[in-house]
Parts: sequence; structure tokens; C-alpha cells
Amino acid sequence: MKRFDIYLIGVGGQGIGLLSETILRAADHGNIPVSGVDTHGLAQRGGMVVSHVRLGSTLTTPLIRRGRADLVVALERTEAYRALYSHARSGGTLVYYDTSWQTLGARLGREEEVSNSLLERECLKRKVNLHGVRMEELEDYRMQNMVLLGKIASLSLVPYIGKEQYEEAMDDLMAGTMLEKNLEVFRKIAG
Repeated sequence: MKRFDIYLIGVGGQGIGLLSETILRAADHGNIPVSGVDTHGLAQRGGMVVSHVRLGSTLTTPLIRRGRADLVVALERTEAYRALYSHARSGGTLVYYDTSWQTLGARLGREEEVSNSLLERECLKRKVNLHGVRMEELEDYRMQNMVLLGKIASLSLVPYIGKEQYEEAMDDLMAGTMLEKNLEVFRKIAG
């Protein structure tokens, strides 16, 4: 089985841990060798959160080297831009939720806010496939991660994992109303 590396990045409070755990468990449900690691840092304070998920049978470390991720998943535009330059490989794919949690530098006017057009230009330069997604009628911003997961499933961006495995993983991790609402969001996007 060929290795496939997924680098996930977001801001504390966006649900990156649940998203990465869902992908890990979906791989388990598909009998795919998988490893992963999270770095939380200042997650509770709105700081950057990163997860590495690696699929394949010849893995020696759960960490993805810079410039080697086949798929980058970002929960907002600024982190998408950062990950494009830190971990996306040429020919890889970047999927991001189209929102902005402005950095302090942008709020103070010291740096430009990352726009969709900037991401598009930079992905073209780097030969990275780009997919943005946003759900306007989303009732709870904490479910943006499930919108992204739905986009990943709809485009079959992770080899060996299908919609069924993602749903089985969600069933492992959630229950009751939380599961129902997240499945509804996921299915709207995944089809």
C-alpha cells in the first residue's frame, strides 16, 4: 500500500482534533495501516493546532516532513496559506474552510489578510490543487470540520477511505444529537 500523508492545521477551538481522529478511525474501519500525532500548543487560546495522519504500511514515524504532505486540510485561510508553504507537496491537494480567524498581525495592520485569490495564485505557482468550501447555513461553527470532511469524502481525496468508513468513525466518536447534527452536515457535502 502506497503511503499517503495528511497534514491538518487550524486554530484552537475549530475541532481539528475531532477531524483528525475521525480520519484515523475511518482508516481503521477500512483496515488501513495508519498512524497520527497531534500538537496542541496554545489551542485553548486560539493558537495553531496541527495534526499529522499517515496511511500506509511502511511508516517509521507519525510526523510528516516539510513539503511532503499529499493532502493539506486547513480550517481557515491563514492556516491554509501557512501549510501551503510548510507542508504541501507539489502536485498535492489543499482543502480549506473558507473563513478567516485574523492573525494579530492582520488585526494590527502589519500584514495582509489571506484572501481566496492569494491562495489561488500561490497554489498555481506551487502546482497544488486547491478546493475551498463553505456552508452558509451552518448553525454551529464548530461543525466546520465536518463540512471539510464532507468535501474530502465527496472528492475521494483520501485513497482507500470511503463515505461509509467516515460515518462509522463518527459513530465511534459521537452520540445522540451531536452525532445526528454532524452526520447531517457531513452528508449535505459528501452527497
